[in-house]
Amino acid sequence: MSSQPIQSEGLGVLRQQIDALDQQLLSLLNQRAKVAEAVGEIKRQEGSPFFRPDRVAQVIAKIQGANQGPLQNQHVAAIWREIMSACLALEAPQRVAVLGPQGTFCEQAAIEFFGSAANLIYCANFDEVFHATAAGTAQYGVVGMENSTEGVVARSLDLFLRSPVHVVGEVSLLVRHNLLRQSNSLQDIEVVMAHPQALAQCQAWLSQHLPHAERRAVSSNAEGARLAATNPAWAGLASERAAAQFGLHIVAHAIQDEAYNRTRFAVICLPQTLATPPASGRDCTSLVVSVPNRPGAVHDLLVPLKNNGVSMTRFESRPAKSGQWEYYFYIDIQGHISQPHVAAALQELQGLCAFYKVLGSYPVNE
Repeated sequence: MSSQPIQSEGLGVLRQQIDALDQQLLSLLNQRAKVAEAVGEIKRQEGSPFFRPDRVAQVIAKIQGANQGPLQNQHVAAIWREIMSACLALEAPQRVAVLGPQGTFCEQAAIEFFGSAANLIYCANFDEVFHATAAGTAQYGVVGMENSTEGVVARSLDLFLRSPVHVVGEVSLLVRHNLLRQSNSLQDIEVVMAHPQALAQCQAWLSQHLPHAERRAVSSNAEGARLAATNPAWAGLASERAAAQFGLHIVAHAIQDEAYNRTRFAVICLPQTLATPPASGRDCTSLVVSVPNRPGAVHDLLVPLKNNGVSMTRFESRPAKSGQWEYYFYIDIQGHISQPHVAAALQELQGLCAFYKVLGSYPVNE
């Protein structure tokens, strides 16, 4: 009985210490913000980019290197990304096009890359994300590229062919699909709605638990959640963020067939908005090519990579839609275009191609 007042008194002292530290942190953060405003004015006069993802990565890496705990480095990174995002918003808010509505994994990827102070522009589909970015409505866009379970997002690959944007970064997001609906029950669900990729990623669970429910493809998982909020017989597959956004129950958590289910998102922009990021030491170069329709042509694509010691990490084919059974090949290789061995391999490769386009050379996401 006598120990309770002592514990309360000790807790009160610790809370006072936290309050005092919070005031110090606030003062220091505002000092940092004032310096950031001055940096923004210099950038404005020089006409240099306000957002520099390589600079963000350098600052975070330096802070993590100085971290002695007990905060974990991943949490330090999240904190500093938000600090830098808030300061950048004082310099020049970044307009970022994402797949909408609110609550998509694409939105989550954008926030992870740019921080929550970014000005997000919600688009109905990836076509609109590409168009908004190319037209200048948004300075940047975030689009899905591939999933660890279902493979590439074909529409994104097709859109790169005719768009002037390039890739300047990527986000690899752990994706957990949840079954959302108005009531907290699996009973009487007639329709499950989500993006086609999400429906495919959850097909085993849906076949076992909701075998008679219609699976209806919609433009995004968040759109499925929004529609589920309008009809008690409908359910959506979406994030916890979408559940909170639309006031839905999470009837079943993490129902994707593969526990380690990741989606890779690309950050895109016009080259005049941000040029190719400098080499970071952990980079990927993405390109799309086509070759003349002759025996051994595809095999020949691999020879320059092998001869120059360049590792290929992805090779995907897409129909050229010419009616002639021709294909475009999407290739990811390890390394940066500024590295001599990569540059040499690409120069040789280009000479073999009927069509050749570098989509971007950028740091990979851990």
